[in-house]
Amino acid sequence: MANRETDLVRRLLEENEVFRAMKERHAALEDQLQQLEKKACLTPQDELEIKKIKKRKLLFKDKMQKILTDHRARD
Repeated sequence: MANRETDLVRRLLEENEVFRAMKERHAALEDQLQQLEKKACLTPQDELEIKKIKKRKLLFKDKMQKILTDHRARD
């Protein structure tokens, strides 16, 4: 089952431009989040930015999951 899921993600990354763009944006947000979380002391602005990044990441994750679900139903 996990192999089918991995294969589907791999196929979508190759064939679906929207999915690929969302995956890349999600990864970029993860990088931003990690950089912020490395700070020894977070400002209130940093904490707010972390919350915003997490919400955006979740939005992209939900959209990617929807695409995966739609493609699973077709296969």
